[in-house]
Amino acid sequence: MMENQTEELSRERDELNRTFQSILTFNTFPVKDFCPDKKCQPCQTGWKIFQEKCYLFYDERSSWKTWRESREYCQRKAADLVVIDDLQEQMFVSNHTKYYYDKYHGYWLGLRETDNNWTWVDGRDDTLGFWMKDDFGSSGPVVLLIPGRNPTQSWDKAQQDFKNKFICERQVLLKS
Repeated sequence: MMENQTEELSRERDELNRTFQSILTFNTFPVKDFCPDKKCQPCQTGWKIFQEKCYLFYDERSSWKTWRESREYCQRKAADLVVIDDLQEQMFVSNHTKYYYDKYHGYWLGLRETDNNWTWVDGRDDTLGFWMKDDFGSSGPVVLLIPGRNPTQSWDKAQQDFKNKFICERQVLLKS
């Protein structure tokens, strides 16, 4: 009995420490966004949850952003451009994006070319390669996810100053 209580208290302590560390990623913690009605949620209002991560699909009709502007926007929200870890995450992200404007526009990912190597913003090399087979002949050092395509063939290279929508990602505040 005492052993079970000790284990439960240890789990609660670990979860509180994890939540505290997540709060510390903010310069100013947005209480109203995470804790409406004084009950905290895993993600901020307007973000979607998947596998203990929160995603913001920037879907404004105007004021699209360059890759750098998109990344700065995400970082102001204690997040970064999305890093795709596996096929399930790619499917989730693809299912939450929609076609807009024309076939050349998409959503910025946190993938860029560094020293002839495709690297995610968290420093890891890309190992998935969900590149379009029939690319638009585009070139550039950063990557768009093109909506409405086969999720395993939906990434396309683009120039950094091209303005698009984007996806931010961060760890959940609270585990569900």
